[in-house]
Amino acid sequence: MRVNLTLQQLEAFEKVASLGSFRAAAQALHVSQPALSRTIRIAEDVLGTRLFDRDTRRVDLTPSGQELLPIARRILHEFDSAFSELSQFFDGRRGHVTVASLPSVGVAILPRAVATLRRRLPDVGFTLEEAPAAPLLASVDQGLVDFGITVEPPEDAPLRYTHLIDDPFVLVCRRDDPLARQKVAPWTVFTHQPFLRSAAQGSIGWILDDVMQRENIAVQADFEYPSVTAGGAMVAEGLGITALPRLATGLLGSHDLAIVPLQDPIVHRRVGIVSRHGRSLSPAAAAMVRYLIEEFSGEPKAAPPSGDEPA
Repeated sequence: MRVNLTLQQLEAFEKVASLGSFRAAAQALHVSQPALSRTIRIAEDVLGTRLFDRDTRRVDLTPSGQELLPIARRILHEFDSAFSELSQFFDGRRGHVTVASLPSVGVAILPRAVATLRRRLPDVGFTLEEAPAAPLLASVDQGLVDFGITVEPPEDAPLRYTHLIDDPFVLVCRRDDPLARQKVAPWTVFTHQPFLRSAAQGSIGWILDDVMQRENIAVQADFEYPSVTAGGAMVAEGLGITALPRLATGLLGSHDLAIVPLQDPIVHRRVGIVSRHGRSLSPAAAAMVRYLIEEFSGEPKAAPPSGDEPA
């Protein structure tokens, strides 16, 4: 038989049992004594048994009341615990956040963000994923991750973009190359030396093609490399020079390479937070987005050498 006692009835019963007084229990529950007595009477009617033996001086539990008391306390404790966890989730203090990013951006931004948020929100878990731009946008669109950190998507993409940083492009050459002694270099430098191009599926290749076309710079790529690390190794072997966003230079490893700012024009890779239109972020994910916007909307710094970014 199912017993349809409400939480209010269980709480009223437990309070009277604990305090041994209807008057004290009514005061503790901030209800009138007649209202409390009515709640207990309804509970007894539902159960078909008396819960208290009472006279003008004493309130004692009946055998049925003694049997119910530990059950009521367990139910009330589990309810309070469950809703405490739910409240923490609503406040962003519990939950799990899954973020996808370009590896160069992830290395430069996410470790510090996660470390800070773990100190603030120790009960929130994090999963970090890496992907080139196109698969990353697909993961966000399909709801496989909470949000992504990547280049600005096309205007017709069904995604919401919040700008974080402008990541400037730089020239990457060997340290013994005469170009390494220059304070800045023009984009036309790639017409004078073998040009190494990043693979087509990543954000870097898209931007380089657009710059060359817009500035009417006729450049034929001598080689195409699949990742930033591979590109750095090819430059180090003297196969040519290339252009990378500054954040990506943290993935070049220990190669003896030089980094020279590019100008005429100055080109940035726009990087921000991408989420799906019409999909609300969890409170924990929203807290992480707020932190990223507050913390990393200034000038980006190169990431430490680590990992391997699909170009």
